[in-house]
Amino acid sequence: MGVYIIRRLIATIPVIVVVALVVFSLIHFAPGDPAAIVIGAFGTTEQYARVRKELGLDRPLPVQLGLWLKHAFQGDLGTSLFNKDPVLELIRNRMLPTFSIAVLTEIFAVVLAVPLGVLAAWKANSWIDRVVMIFSTLGYSIPLFWLGFMFIYLFGVKLHWAPAAGYVHPGDSVSQFFIRLAMPIASTGLVVMALIVRMTRATVLEVLHEDYVRTARAKGLAESGVLIRHALRNAILPIITVIGIGFALLLGGVVVTENVFAIPGLGRLLVDAIEHRDFPVIQGTLLIVSMIYVLVNLLVDLSYAFLDPRIRYQ
Repeated sequence: MGVYIIRRLIATIPVIVVVALVVFSLIHFAPGDPAAIVIGAFGTTEQYARVRKELGLDRPLPVQLGLWLKHAFQGDLGTSLFNKDPVLELIRNRMLPTFSIAVLTEIFAVVLAVPLGVLAAWKANSWIDRVVMIFSTLGYSIPLFWLGFMFIYLFGVKLHWAPAAGYVHPGDSVSQFFIRLAMPIASTGLVVMALIVRMTRATVLEVLHEDYVRTARAKGLAESGVLIRHALRNAILPIITVIGIGFALLLGGVVVTENVFAIPGLGRLLVDAIEHRDFPVIQGTLLIVSMIYVLVNLLVDLSYAFLDPRIRYQ
């Protein structure tokens, strides 16, 4: 097991390098010149040349790539072109709102989706199954931004159950922190729930037709024991995979949620950087999010051995 973990950790290194190459290439091949954006429309040729030299844009592209990779792996993602703050510091300041939404949304979705999926599989082809599947289909089909605006209109504007938008740091008020995140978590969680419900229903339903499940029922085991100890336990690996992928995708999907609910997270940071063509911030944010995605997939892969004793890695 230990050897496998080391091998998987080593295997992520070239993946991260490839991700870094893609991020660097996307930014540099995109239209727009950072130096021209910094000096503005009325800058002189001398100012343009000076800014390009300060940003290192006068060097060959391979040299720029090598320097960026070197600094990135040393923890230096550069400096913002506009507010002159270190990119890593900007990302660190925006981490808490994004991860709070992602983690709490995942907990909310899993706690509700897994029981609903098991119930739908247990009551397959009944009205309960149809209601759950209609709910999951709607949740997966409705655009997240529209759902967010509907939550704001209904619960924030009409019913006044929660503030329509904004964010409060937990250090300032824990209660307001959760109140402000309630609508973003609920709206985003409904979309994540839909995916987990469908996967849970499909895998549990398949396991319920296995011989060992029929044997457990023939021995007189309670239906709750059949569903939890035999069906769900043996169907857990695909569900864990979907949960892990869902968490990683949340880091990207939160971009919409943060902009709809005016939450200052990584999504807002990335959108603002794109609007201002702040290339160091765009590169740094995309690199961090991509590395988190790779890490989550690695943890999901490693969790298989702990969840299923039949799996043995060599």
